[in-house]
Amino acid sequence: MNNNAIKSFRDLRVYQNTYDAMLTVMKKIIPKLPESEKYDLKDQLSRSCKAIPRLIAEGNGKRHQKFGFQKYLDDAMAESNETIVSLEQCRDIYGIEKNLITKLVEIYDLASRQLYKLAMAWSSFKRPQTKPSTDTSIPND
Repeated sequence: MNNNAIKSFRDLRVYQNTYDAMLTVMKKIIPKLPESEKYDLKDQLSRSCKAIPRLIAEGNGKRHQKFGFQKYLDDAMAESNETIVSLEQCRDIYGIEKNLITKLVEIYDLASRQLYKLAMAWSSFKRPQTKPSTDTSIPND
């Protein structure tokens, strides 16, 4: 396991995996759905798979807020679970890319578990106490 410090949301394995999976869904699954699913399954799957890496990135920007970050992780986990159901519907209703969808479901299932563990770890994370600054001056620009 790589123990390098996380400098960006792009360093998170869960972000990398869900971004790559999203590209696969958008390029290989969604175009194969029938036009009758344009406003239902196509739309829903498209939105949910794209939302996951976005929520991870946005949440990472709020990581200084304990509950702000957790909310985004919870939302990303919910979108991941929704993506799993939508993918299974594509496979089971339309028979689209059965093996690929099974692999994608495994990726999103792992992502949901990783997001849960990240949220739990974050909830128990204690930041070191810092002394409040006594400098009240306004910097000159």
